[in-house]
Amino acid sequence: MARVLFVEDDEALRVTQELYLRQEGFEVTAAPGRGVARGELGRQVFDAVVTDLRLGEEDGMDVLKDVRELQPEAQVLVLTGYGSVDSAVAAMKEGAYDYLTKPVDPEELVRILHKALELRSLRRQVIDLRDRFARETGLDRIVAVSKAMQGVLQTIEKVAGSDATVLIEGESGTGKELMARLIHQKSGRVSGPFLAINCGAMPENLLESELFGHIRGSFTGAHKNQKGLFEAADQGTLFLDEVAEISQGFQVKLLRTLQEHTIRRVGDTREIKVDVRLIAATNQNLTRLVREGRFRQDLFFRVKVIPITLPPLREHREDIIPLADSFTARLSNRMGRRKPELTEAAARKLIEHDWPGNVRELENSLERALIFNKGNIIDAGDLIIETCLPATCEAPPESGSWRVSLPDMEKRHILDVLSHCRQNKMKAAEILGIGYNTLWRKLKKYGVQ
Repeated sequence: MARVLFVEDDEALRVTQELYLRQEGFEVTAAPGRGVARGELGRQVFDAVVTDLRLGEEDGMDVLKDVRELQPEAQVLVLTGYGSVDSAVAAMKEGAYDYLTKPVDPEELVRILHKALELRSLRRQVIDLRDRFARETGLDRIVAVSKAMQGVLQTIEKVAGSDATVLIEGESGTGKELMARLIHQKSGRVSGPFLAINCGAMPENLLESELFGHIRGSFTGAHKNQKGLFEAADQGTLFLDEVAEISQGFQVKLLRTLQEHTIRRVGDTREIKVDVRLIAATNQNLTRLVREGRFRQDLFFRVKVIPITLPPLREHREDIIPLADSFTARLSNRMGRRKPELTEAAARKLIEHDWPGNVRELENSLERALIFNKGNIIDAGDLIIETCLPATCEAPPESGSWRVSLPDMEKRHILDVLSHCRQNKMKAAEILGIGYNTLWRKLKKYGVQ
């Protein structure tokens, strides 16, 4: 039964409309003016508010403001005389759903109330679906108090609307897939699918079949035609995690797909057009892999159109306690228990740890503490943290350089300079202090195209 607050200073009209609305199945509370109406808004929840714009010496617009302040989800209908339609239009600009002119037709009032409540119900469903989606995809776990993470979210806001390929780099456990889902959620492809695959978890032949699909009889066990993820993700987003793990041979096939926007199923000769936004992720340094010849340079530039780097948790410690609060709230809710509070000692222990496993390690540590501690507080002793593991720290390119031969060292340096010059050979030759033809001969000698 929908609850309606009816605000009218004319007692006869107030009583008759209240009776009629009750007969039509509404639960009605009547108020003669703004003061009583505001009191009722503070005491109970209403689905709709009907108010006259002229309440003696009071203004119905103030009632509208009270509703927006105290119960913003309630729908508001305003009543006005023939000469005050402009006021009703002004009320609609301030958030009222609709207006009726006096004398009010009770049947018309009921009809408009039903329409307003139907709209309110649809809005509630949208909010519920959005919240449910956020819970299921993990988007409700995104915490960004620090400047570093706020910068990441600002970048995502800017690039989400485009179809450009995104490369998300960051250590394991920093939330790369979560950010990929956020990009998809904020993009124009949100109504399409979001599909993810870990490229490092399967051999090349299986990965090709998973991504491109296959036709019947193309290999043992291929009993029917099968779509790959590129086709399944059409009009949506495909997330390739650990893209650095794909083989050199498969890199060529992926490059062709990104260039031509087509795929060829395993065993097939036909090209199939696909409309997919690609997001890749890696916990390795792709630039270094290109320099070492383990990742194709042309694919590197295709994948890294928009780079997003997720900082390790130890570099944005301001987010540790907010993340911990978020995790304990969610985990406690899942376990059907009250959310415990962190003691000062526990918070200090969390902040001082380097978290080599990043956000994932933090969540696991808190889940372990909640399982073993059923009380209302989590102390430092409840937190079992692996202190023997060092924080991931990538060795600089110079590390162990005494093991590298001079030709290999020269090759690395030339490729590094070329990369910084965006493959401009004339500029690279100038920086290296050699002629263009000399650079060209060296590249040919080292087998670099």
